[in-house]
Amino acid sequence: MSSEQDPLFSVEGQVAVMTGAGGVLIGGMARELAKRGAHVVVVDRAVDQAQKVAEGIRAEGGMAEAVIADVLDRKSLGDALSCVMESYGRVDILINGAGGNRKEASTSPELSFFDMPADALKFVMDLNLLGTIFPTQIFGRIMARQKHGVILNISSMNSFRPLTKIIGYSAAKAAINNVTQWLAVHLAQNYSPGIRVNAIAPGFFETAQNKFLLRDETTGELTARGQQIVGHTPMGRFGVPEDLMGTLIWLVSPASKFVTGIVVPVDGGFSAYSGV
Repeated sequence: MSSEQDPLFSVEGQVAVMTGAGGVLIGGMARELAKRGAHVVVVDRAVDQAQKVAEGIRAEGGMAEAVIADVLDRKSLGDALSCVMESYGRVDILINGAGGNRKEASTSPELSFFDMPADALKFVMDLNLLGTIFPTQIFGRIMARQKHGVILNISSMNSFRPLTKIIGYSAAKAAINNVTQWLAVHLAQNYSPGIRVNAIAPGFFETAQNKFLLRDETTGELTARGQQIVGHTPMGRFGVPEDLMGTLIWLVSPASKFVTGIVVPVDGGFSAYSGV
């Protein structure tokens, strides 16, 4: 869906590959980029969700296709790359949005840290960290050949201030911050300064992965944890997907052409508030 826009913030005609785009936040980003004229590739392992997002974008006049891939399966990602190259011949933007947590990897009155199952911890670490590295290896190789491209990783507020209960998720997101900085330096020095790598660290947004921690599953009321979060967010609310779009467009457009290796909090002031 092309529209007249400031060239400084333009993504028109760009090919944007987005993992985890069947979800709420990355799906919202996909719709925003498509609205601004980008060709969006919705990558997700959930077939129905990916197709639903792509169909919704096309129904609004945007350009999108769904590609099914598992970010922990290199062959699957290679097949996805083949589809992208056949359709477009390049990759301009890669958004590493696949990630999440598991209830079994969170402490609770029923599950202590000492009894947390290894497979649950490993899954959360792999999904978030390797699920960022593997797609960057597969799609970033094309950017290295092109000598240009933008990679945007999705970090979390947990990466700056580790939260109680979710040890694996917090550790993995902290690692993503480090990987973002490492990749920014490595790709610029070894391939091209035209390749930039940054990250967004969302504050507290209600998603399928964290809803059971923020609201009571039966009543929908805020849990004690949800109340604490809102109370420690100066803006007094959870974020909504629209809150991420300005930062998204800035980081993937020419407006940030001299910006690489940073992690931008979008958190309603949570990280700035000491609690008193």
